[in-house]
Amino acid sequence: MKTNKSTIKVCILTTVHPPFDTRIFHKQAKSLAEAGYDVTLIAQHDIDEVSEGVKIVALPKPKNRLQRMFGLTLRALRLALKQRAVIYHFHDPELIPIGVLLRLFGKRVIYDVHEDYWTSIMQKRYLPRWIRPAIAQIITVVEMIGSRFFTIILAERYYAERFPSGVTILNYPRHGEKGDLGCDLPYCFDAPRVLYTGNVTEDRGALIHARLVHLVPDLHVYLIGRCSLPLAESIREVATPKGNFIHLKGVGSYVPHTQIRAYYTVGGWLAGLALFPPSKHYQRKELTKLFEYMAAGLPIICSDFPVWKEIVERNECGLTVNPLDPQEIADAIKYLLDRPELCEEMGKNGQRAVEEKYNWEREKVKLLELYGHLLN
Repeated sequence: MKTNKSTIKVCILTTVHPPFDTRIFHKQAKSLAEAGYDVTLIAQHDIDEVSEGVKIVALPKPKNRLQRMFGLTLRALRLALKQRAVIYHFHDPELIPIGVLLRLFGKRVIYDVHEDYWTSIMQKRYLPRWIRPAIAQIITVVEMIGSRFFTIILAERYYAERFPSGVTILNYPRHGEKGDLGCDLPYCFDAPRVLYTGNVTEDRGALIHARLVHLVPDLHVYLIGRCSLPLAESIREVATPKGNFIHLKGVGSYVPHTQIRAYYTVGGWLAGLALFPPSKHYQRKELTKLFEYMAAGLPIICSDFPVWKEIVERNECGLTVNPLDPQEIADAIKYLLDRPELCEEMGKNGQRAVEEKYNWEREKVKLLELYGHLLN
């Protein structure tokens, strides 16, 4: 007997991520709504609204992390229960206790694992070094115990080492965005420009990217994503006296996915950057921005972590370098500057790879199959 999906309520919960998070909203929530499910997303937001078929129920923005972890989670539970959903899908480890309670109420519950929280916590600068191992251990234990109650979705392949029964659903670009992300303008080599998108932090190479203005004459560096005010000041200080060659968008504020896409469409970019310093947290990730750059037709210049190197070299869509070697980075940028035809070829190779294998349409099938399995 066929199920009428329009009568099946799905409630997605996050207390950490913004409501229009790329994975949560633009990929999963929209895909479920397009498939006919009645989708509600509970997240920090200013107002309740309906966007692209998804009902957003607003959580207030907490004053600090402790208020978020304790006060906001309880409020999220109350709002979640009001939805009377059939499936609950949550995205943050601090919501594991809520997930367990929902299971005890007889609900179907999915835990979407976004991060390797052990390595993530070990590099949190706002935490004293001495306490990081203890917090990481607590979250690991809570995850291991809580995972027995849930269906598990994994955002990275290697998370299966911790959750062998998890279903891997990767963060590849949506097929429908390829036209928006496509770069139709010719490459502009008289004023070279490179692009970084996503959260701007030191562990994601912010200061390495800032130093690029000193390595290549007339190079403009665009950093598009949330950046704290103190870090923005450090970036400008590093770039001095060429501060006008650094372009920051998102100082003190979240940059929506639609605005990031708009930067891709401008065209004329020499390359997309991901020059992260060596880190246990990032070196095994299939970094989402690499696939977005590929979809946009941008050649890639990224750190030579084995996983990233394998993606870039296999698809012949960019160059990998030692992120701690300024001369190697400079040589890579100059190499692309001198070879516009190669840049165009790399861009097309990346787009072809996204069309054939690195796309959300393939991952969406797995998501919908998982939901169908839960309902059956």
